[in-house]
Amino acid sequence: MTELADGVRRVTFRLPLGIDHVHCYLLRAGDGSWTLVDTGLGRTDPEAVWAPVLGELDGPVERIVITHLHPDHIGGAADVAALTGARVLQGRVDHEQTLAAWAAPDAPERSAAHLLAHGMPEEHTAELAAQGAFLRERVRFVHDPELLDEGDAVEGWEVLELPGHADGHIVLWRDGVLIAGDTVLGRITPTVGLYGQSRPDPLGDHLSSLRRIGALGARVAFAGHEHPIDDVAARVAELERHHEDRLDETLRAIAGRPLNAYDASLRLFDPALGLVQRRFALAETLAHLERLVLEGRAERQDGDGPPRYAAA
Repeated sequence: MTELADGVRRVTFRLPLGIDHVHCYLLRAGDGSWTLVDTGLGRTDPEAVWAPVLGELDGPVERIVITHLHPDHIGGAADVAALTGARVLQGRVDHEQTLAAWAAPDAPERSAAHLLAHGMPEEHTAELAAQGAFLRERVRFVHDPELLDEGDAVEGWEVLELPGHADGHIVLWRDGVLIAGDTVLGRITPTVGLYGQSRPDPLGDHLSSLRRIGALGARVAFAGHEHPIDDVAARVAELERHHEDRLDETLRAIAGRPLNAYDASLRLFDPALGLVQRRFALAETLAHLERLVLEGRAERQDGDGPPRYAAA
């Protein structure tokens, strides 16, 4: 456990995913209790993982705030709630999407259908479905959390809704400190993908959220991965430029001839990516293609087979 600031502590867990770690944060409340922000993946023996963490605290964990539905952030929520007796708080939109993604029996089939509809070969979607079963076993969320909306407060921390990386992503904000989840990261770029249940323009949402973060005047952002961000405005500007460049690269990829999103992703990302990363590449490519359509720089051609995109 690392003390980052007065009343803010960080605990880090290893991940068996593309990114190898995730940070969870502990925030001291005025009464001496603690708020836990995010919980990592669910574990086969959660007590063995969490008992050392809880033993270092000088007060009980009474609240668990989930920033968003991705497995490395929500996966252990029910486990930790059971160990601590804490109540779980989650954004209203994020909870709706959690139920659709992790509780609905047809979620794997819907995900595969979305990938197929945008050009991924069927043999790849079948393998991804098998790999997805592992994650579904590691996501143990609370089905009836207390729901949070923009402007709510959690022990003096203001709730902000910042969609993009996830449609219902929330963060906590107080006194120049941003508990940022995956809205902004220090070195890597937060993934922004268009999935079957996504809002229609996740990249537009993300760019709006970045502008909002930049205007906060935060002195530090504690993110879900990597190091604290000390110059938040500069990092926001870097991410904005990255997506401007990525939009231009995506436009060049479809300039020669119309391509579906999967084929465009093969031009934009390393063709040797593993399947899980290829799924992210397809979703990110699709988000950028749809943003280009909305900006009038590309057009979507619907017809037989996957939609194709052409430079306008």
